[in-house]
Amino acid sequence: MWTYIFLALFFGTFIALLVVLNTFTRRISELERQRADLQVEEDRVFDFLHGLGEAFSEGIRSSELHRLIVESAVRILNAHGGALYLTDKTEPVLLPAFVSKGCPALIKVPVHILDQAAGNHLALDSYLRLSSVRRGEGILGAALESGQARLCSEEDLAEALGSSDVNAHSAIIGPLTYRRKVLGVIGLANGPASTPFSEKDLTVFKAIAEQSAFALYNEVVYLEAGEKKRLDHDLEIAREIQAILLPSSPPTVDGYELSGVNVPARQVSGDYYDYIRVDEHRVGVAIADVSGKGVPASLIMAMCRSVIRSEAVGRISAAEVLRRVNQQLYPDIK
Repeated sequence: MWTYIFLALFFGTFIALLVVLNTFTRRISELERQRADLQVEEDRVFDFLHGLGEAFSEGIRSSELHRLIVESAVRILNAHGGALYLTDKTEPVLLPAFVSKGCPALIKVPVHILDQAAGNHLALDSYLRLSSVRRGEGILGAALESGQARLCSEEDLAEALGSSDVNAHSAIIGPLTYRRKVLGVIGLANGPASTPFSEKDLTVFKAIAEQSAFALYNEVVYLEAGEKKRLDHDLEIAREIQAILLPSSPPTVDGYELSGVNVPARQVSGDYYDYIRVDEHRVGVAIADVSGKGVPASLIMAMCRSVIRSEAVGRISAAEVLRRVNQQLYPDIK
């Protein structure tokens, strides 16, 4: 009898150990699978960051940067499509910077466009690439206003887009913010045949959005620096042109020693002097100071020089010359 009890306990224990071992094996396999998935996601994110770094090192164009951000986010999260909208500097609207081909609509589309899209998908693509979004309007405008990324279900999309006939069954929308400056909104969408986004996808999406915002901010700084460099170059050329307009050397006048110099407070100025041959016996001297500084004053100075030179020849009365100069300049600079 004890032998049977012992055998029963032995086999029971053995079976329990097999069950536990099988459970641990499945758990280990699941953890390995999750680890592999995480590794894949990490590789994709690092590939995204590496792509951004290479793009800036090679002086990427704005359009290419926008495409890189959207297509990388779509690839990392295995989305059906994506769209990037940037804030406008002058109006409270979002302007489409890049919309991937075949991206499900993330904005409200008029019925007649949907009807056209049924026979020609390019109609919808064109509409999405040309339509702006006002602050607070739809899911994109709401993300801009709230400053928070969110998951959108099919029901959320149907309500926001004002139609139950939407081709996006899941979406992630989030703002692009860096140093408290909202630069735009990025959205990813999945169609009917795709798996809905999860909370884990939202976490990865937020990381992508942060790095994208950093890249866009650097792009703005880079463009502003380039624009400043071009302006400085143009101002340097303007300074050289203005120097040419001033006398290179004084005239020779018996009994007089003439000299003049102009040192602008900025690259260009409104200070002006000139020697004008009135006739074969007389030389006129003109000295002027245009109100203000910089480019506006230099433009007025150039106008004054041309008009004075044309009116002074043959006239020995300074009052008469200035009266004629005033008649010509006043209609243009009043």
